[in-house]
Amino acid sequence: MSVKNTFSITEARKRIFDIANDVQRPGAIYTLTDKGRPKAVIMSAGEFESWAETLEVMEDFPNLKKDIAQARREYKKGDYLTLDELLTKQGFVLADKSKNKYALHRRIAKKSAKRAG
Repeated sequence: MSVKNTFSITEARKRIFDIANDVQRPGAIYTLTDKGRPKAVIMSAGEFESWAETLEVMEDFPNLKKDIAQARREYKKGDYLTLDELLTKQGFVLADKSKNKYALHRRIAKKSAKRAG
C-alpha cells in the first residue's frame, strides 16, 4: 500500500526531520509542491533502490509478462527441467542428497584442463 502525502516545499522544510523518519515506513512517499504543482518526491533510500532495481529488470526483460506466460504454459505441459537436471546438464555433479548438504563439483573444468595440457 502506498501512502502519499503532499506538502508545499515550504511546509516540508519545516517538517523535514519528521518526513525523513516517516518515509522509512514501507510505501510512504511524500510529494513536494511549488505553487501547487508537484516538484519533487521523497521516499526512503530502500524504496528508491527497490524501484531502481525493478526498472533495471524491466529493461533487461522487456517482454517479461509474455515470458512469464510462456513459462507457465510450458510448466503446465511438463516441459521444464528441475534444478538438479539443469545443473547435471551443465556438467555439475551433485552431492549426495541423503547427507542433506549442498555441494557442487564441476566435471567440465577437469576435462578442459586435461585437453589444454
